[in-house]
Amino acid sequence: MSTHLTHVSAPEGIAPSPQYSHVVWGTGRFVAISGQCSLDASGAVVGENDPGMQARQIFWNLRRCLASAGAGFADVVKLTYFVTDVAHLPAVRAARDEAFGTAPLPASSAVQVSALVRPELLMEIEAFALVPEGS
Repeated sequence: MSTHLTHVSAPEGIAPSPQYSHVVWGTGRFVAISGQCSLDASGAVVGENDPGMQARQIFWNLRRCLASAGAGFADVVKLTYFVTDVAHLPAVRAARDEAFGTAPLPASSAVQVSALVRPELLMEIEAFALVPEGS
């Protein structure tokens, strides 16, 4: 567990959720990761029509972006999911759980959108992180 972050899964008067933390705060260097899609290093779509494969690729991309800032999933304070169909959320959660392992889950929001930048994309995920100073 990252000691520079505090996760509150159930503030007083708010129903707890096993899927995310309601509140996350901490200290450190703020890192914003632009929305990632299921594109490989050459820009080709990975997992066309496969929400599970797309979600896994996105979390690999997020891992690489976080690493470039000296961060990891334990430093993430907020995820925002943009999906073309809320039916894709179980695949997103499975990929997220695989990527985060035992790290506390961040605050998160999910939004169904009518379209993304390319028609074969099913989802996009952005992240915000706080990295300990000196990382």
